Amino acid sequence: MYPAEIVMPMKAEMTDEGFQELLTATDVDSALQQQGTSLVFINSVCGCAAGSARPGVLMAVKNSAKRPDQLLTSFAGFDGDAVRKIREHLLPYPPSSPAIALFKDGQLVHLIERHNIEGRSAQMIAQNLIGAFDTYCN
Repeated sequence: MYPAEIVMPMKAEMTDEGFQELLTATDVDSALQQQGTSLVFINSVCGCAAGSARPGVLMAVKNSAKRPDQLLTSFAGFDGDAVRKIREHLLPYPPSSPAIALFKDGQLVHLIERHNIEGRSAQMIAQNLIGAFDTYCN
């Protein structure tokens, strides 16, 4: 588990922009049972999370004409039970952190895994997500 003093500023980067934290498995199941669209960001301490994933997710949410109904986040290596439960909802995809998932009515409809984040700019991540928002969000 990562030390809180490292993780908390990275968590705050998302929660300060309106993302709700998923801290337990129950939080995850409850959130993903909601009707509508849910963006779930598995946050991470890695460089690709800081350089591309977090800025790309925030850029997409701020600049898209359509937005998910729920903005949700959990932190790999810190919010263990919640991340394990999110990963169950992402099966058959292997565990990935960071990861960005869009659910519609509880079903996974779009996933950006770590290998789709590494080496890509925040703008590329944002454009990918904006396309998914245009397709699946009202």
